[in-house]
Amino acid sequence: MFAALVPPEEVAEGLADFLAPRRDAAPFRWTSPEQVHLTLAFYADVPEHDVEALAETIADTSARRRALRLRVAGGGAFPDPDRGRVLVAGVEAEEDDRDELSRLAGACRRAGPRVGTEVDGQRFRPHLTVARCGRPTSLTSWVRLLDSYRGPPWAAGEVSLVASYLGEGPRRRPRYQVVAVAPLAPSPGAEGK
Repeated sequence: MFAALVPPEEVAEGLADFLAPRRDAAPFRWTSPEQVHLTLAFYADVPEHDVEALAETIADTSARRRALRLRVAGGGAFPDPDRGRVLVAGVEAEEDDRDELSRLAGACRRAGPRVGTEVDGQRFRPHLTVARCGRPTSLTSWVRLLDSYRGPPWAAGEVSLVASYLGEGPRRRPRYQVVAVAPLAPSPGAEGK
């Protein structure tokens, strides 16, 4: 399972449209637009009896965090562009939202241990996974290409708790199922917008 911010369809489709003319140039496993998300926390193995408690903890946490203004911009690769296995698009937060995004991710990470669930992953680096490679590959030219991309701004107003079923999706990819949605508090000054 994972906690994530899911961009609106037009944001994910915009990124997919930008990459579409170039997709055939690389034998990557491309992420479909409907599976694009910004992972806040990854929970290794959540027993079924802990799912409701995890969802409630994330809801409580989310209610204390505020909505964010984000934009898909730039690119990167993990572990690095010269020997990448994962190609990513960057996610920018407006200046006053950068720290709030990190605090939200930290709060979602802390939600797991509160209900007895381990959290996987390293330091939080906001991104959207675009493609995966079967072996380490030079992704430098792809990162440069993504560095030229700047998508439309979007408002992230809720955290989704998502179950991932490995190998159950199309072409043996994961199948994602949103099991809970937790609203974030409105941003200050958002009432008149």
